Amino acid sequence: MTVNVLRSKTPIFLDFCWRFRPDDGPLVNYLLDKPSAVCSEPDSRRGLVTILEEGFMRIGITCYPTYGGSGVVATELGIELAALGHEVHFISYSQPFRLSGRDDGIFYHEVPVSNYPLFEFPPYDLALASRMAEVAEYYSLDLLHVHYAIPHSVSALLARQMLAARGRRLPFVTTLHGTDITLVGLDRSYLPITRYAIEQSDGVTCISDYLREKTIESFHIARPIETITNFVNCDVYKPIEDEARAETCERRHLAAPHESILIHLSNFRPVKRVTDVVKIFARVANERPAQLVLVGDGPERSAAEYLAHDLGIHSRVHFLGKQDHVNELLALADLLLMPSELESFGLAALEAMACKVPSIATRVGGVPELIDDGVTGLLFPVGDVDRMAEGALSLLNDPARLKEMRDAARQAAQKRFCATLVVPRYVRYYEQVLAAS
Repeated sequence: MTVNVLRSKTPIFLDFCWRFRPDDGPLVNYLLDKPSAVCSEPDSRRGLVTILEEGFMRIGITCYPTYGGSGVVATELGIELAALGHEVHFISYSQPFRLSGRDDGIFYHEVPVSNYPLFEFPPYDLALASRMAEVAEYYSLDLLHVHYAIPHSVSALLARQMLAARGRRLPFVTTLHGTDITLVGLDRSYLPITRYAIEQSDGVTCISDYLREKTIESFHIARPIETITNFVNCDVYKPIEDEARAETCERRHLAAPHESILIHLSNFRPVKRVTDVVKIFARVANERPAQLVLVGDGPERSAAEYLAHDLGIHSRVHFLGKQDHVNELLALADLLLMPSELESFGLAALEAMACKVPSIATRVGGVPELIDDGVTGLLFPVGDVDRMAEGALSLLNDPARLKEMRDAARQAAQKRFCATLVVPRYVRYYEQVLAAS
C-alpha cells in the first residue's frame, strides 16, 4: 500500500479502496468485511493504521522556533520522526530555524496573531490554540507534542477541549525542558496554570531526572512523568574524519595551526553566563595561543563583546551569531565552554561530545547526568572561572589526556544519547498515550 492512502484528505471509504495497488487486494477485502475499521469521519480513520500495524502517526509539534535548546530538540525530533515515516506538522508563529524546508513528511503551519489596537499584548496563546485545533481537524492529527509548558501546554489543552465539544479526541504530550519549570513556572503568576496544564496533559516527559524531580517537588505533581533525555544525530554531529585536512582547510579560517579553539554555543541569556566564557578564555589565552568562537545571539552578547575589548582579547574572540550548521563548527573545536548558572540537561555539551569535543562545564542541574566528570569533560562550581581555566589548560597542555577524553565523549554520545536510541522511546510513549486515550 502506498503512503498516499494514509495521507489522503478525502474522507470517503471508496477513495481508500481505489488508491490501493492490485497486490493489496486481500487487505481491501479484509477492510470491506470489517467496515468498522474505517468510517466517513476524518478523525476516525486512524484505525486503519492500527490494523495495518504500520506505526504511522500524524503528529503536531509546537515549540519556540528561536535559538534555544527546547526549540532545537523539538525540531530535531520532528526531523527524526519524519525520517521514520511519520507525518509531522509544526505549528508556531514562525518556522523553526533548524528546519530546512526540504524534509519529506514535514509541514509548517504559521500561527497568525492579531495586532488589533485593543490588545496591548497580542493573545498568542489563544491564536495558537485555535490554530492547533484547525490543523488537527484539517490534517487528522493523532496527537500534539508541545515543548515548553508556557504557554504551549495551555494552548494544547484549549485545543483539546475545543475538539472534544465536537466529539473529536486530541491527546497531547508536554515535554518540560527547564526554565519553563525552574524560572517561568515558579513565578507565582504562572505557577497555578503551569501545574494545571501539566496535570491535564495526556503525557508528560522531562529531559533529565533532575528536571523530573524538580517538577514533582516544586509543583507537587502526583501524575507519572517520564524521563526521555535529549538526543543527537550521531551521523550529523561527528568528528572530522580527515583531521589533517581540517587543520589545513577548515580550521585556518578560525585559528592558526598551532592555536587551540574553544567554543561556546547558546542563546546568550543571563543564565548562560557568557561573560564567564570570556573570562575563562582570557585566562587560557594568557597562557597559550588560542581562539574563542561564540555561536548564537541574545541579550548578553553586548556585555560579552564589551568585556572582550576591555580585556584586550577582542582580536581573538569571534562572535559568529546564529549559525545553521553548528555541527561543522563544533567539530573544529578542542573544548566547549558551558559555565551556565543552570542547565536542565546541556544540549550544547551533548552535540559537542558527539563531535569528540569535551566540555568545561558547571556541576548544576542535569549536567552530571550527561557529563562524567574527569571522563567526558570537567565540572566545576558556578562562577569559578579560575578553576575552569585551569581545567581547560590542563587538557590543552596534555594532548594524550585530551585525546582520551575526546574518544570517551564520542563513545558516550553514541552509546547513550544517539537519536537511534532515544527517538524510538518517544514513539513508544506516543503509542502508550494513544492507547490510553
